[in-house]
Amino acid sequence: MALKSWPFKESDSLAKQLRNYDGVVRFETGFGPSGLPHIGTFAEVARTTWVRRAFEHITGKKTELIAFSDDMDGLRKVPLNMPNKEMLREHLGEPLSRIPDPFGCCESYSDHMNGKLREFLDRYEFDYRFQSSAEAYSRGDFDEGLRLILEKHDEIRDVVAPTLREENRKDWSPIMPICPKCGKVYTTRVLEVHPENGTVLMKCDKSFGDVHGCGHEGEVNVTGGNVKVGWKVDWALRWYSYGIHYEMYGKDLIESAKLSARICRILGGRPPVGLVYEMFLDENGEKISKSVGKGVTVDAWMEYAPLESLLYYIFQNPKKAKRLFFGMIPKVVDDYLAELKRYPTLAEEKKPDSAVWHVHGGNPPAYGSSITFSLINNLISGLGTDDEELLWTYLKKYDPQVEDYENVVRALVTRSLAFYRDFILPNKKYEKPDRNMRYLFEELRNELGDVSTDASAEDLQAIPFDIARRHDVDPKEFFKAIYGALLGQERGPRFGTFAKLMGRDKVLELIDKALA
Repeated sequence: MALKSWPFKESDSLAKQLRNYDGVVRFETGFGPSGLPHIGTFAEVARTTWVRRAFEHITGKKTELIAFSDDMDGLRKVPLNMPNKEMLREHLGEPLSRIPDPFGCCESYSDHMNGKLREFLDRYEFDYRFQSSAEAYSRGDFDEGLRLILEKHDEIRDVVAPTLREENRKDWSPIMPICPKCGKVYTTRVLEVHPENGTVLMKCDKSFGDVHGCGHEGEVNVTGGNVKVGWKVDWALRWYSYGIHYEMYGKDLIESAKLSARICRILGGRPPVGLVYEMFLDENGEKISKSVGKGVTVDAWMEYAPLESLLYYIFQNPKKAKRLFFGMIPKVVDDYLAELKRYPTLAEEKKPDSAVWHVHGGNPPAYGSSITFSLINNLISGLGTDDEELLWTYLKKYDPQVEDYENVVRALVTRSLAFYRDFILPNKKYEKPDRNMRYLFEELRNELGDVSTDASAEDLQAIPFDIARRHDVDPKEFFKAIYGALLGQERGPRFGTFAKLMGRDKVLELIDKALA
């Protein structure tokens, strides 16, 4: 039976193209280290890894993932979320690999950002080979490609120039020299190309914003890290030089990918197969931007939820734009736990299509407890405590099986407490039952007091429903009043589940407090 999840569909397309290829199949992801890595960066590596593993699963071929950082790119503006902004302004236009670290802990700006990238990729134990652009240029990885670009300079120029604004066409060149005098890259232009010598004649006399060239003119060798190439050409150069077979990219880069593919063919290479994915949006529906520090970071997510829950969310339909904000954490975590719980019930041949199969590298952990993130949050809210051992006692009473998954649930409790403190507690507003609702609460208190302490959640759920119907009150309005009075929230859990979790006597105590 053919596997239908999107990583297998992607790997099928790649396998058909590489049917007669016996070498190492190379996957690539790109990172622009102008700002701290964010969810989009992490998602691209995760998604590419899932396609890579699916490809290995169906073909058995050897693969490699290159995580490439374009740290030869120049700094065009100072990101809003960076320290030492004045120092950075002095270095605008210079390659990121040659700018001092604004945080003062690494050798350069890009060293700091690259370190952060590798740190959170390593935390999830991604298998990848990190490659710095500055290192690649200096080491000679691109020397052959750079000489080819010089030989085919005008042909490449004819492809790219029509896509530029008219004022930028005249001086455009695929080669971007780094001025040997002032060290800037965006202030230089190519005057002459000398393929026979492997050099270009350049002049540093361009400006952008308040940054101006120093006026230096001279001949530079295109090898040895003295130049870089522009973005679209750089992509093609990497594909050609490393023999990349697969690279996915965001919807906003479709036109860049088409141009890069044409340039790759001019160089004699074959463009990679690739998925076009949609972007992540913030709570307001705007694209996440690392330059202004917008959006949820991986580290921040992990304060409130397991990393695997984020990966589970990232896995879902990459061709659909997704909002990503802290308020959605409880649902995402609960959906992830539900999928873990469902996984053992799947037929063996269907398991590789499950999201958790991909998230956990084909070996998802067992989870059979009924404890969810939302349930823990409701327990915290009802008890009004941050005592983890007390919470654990209630959870064991609600679901004795929880002890079989103690490590997982205790981690959930710790993160639920953090989420509760930062996102729920500040918004709590307890509402006393009004005159019309008060007698319903009194009946709820009396009837709940008459039921057995081991009544089922379904029996407990029926009590407020029956009371509302007897008094011709919309059950939704009654439940809303219950949540406002007992939890200080507009919405909440199923009453029966909450009452079972808290215990009859504790719920009676909360009702008495609301009626007092």
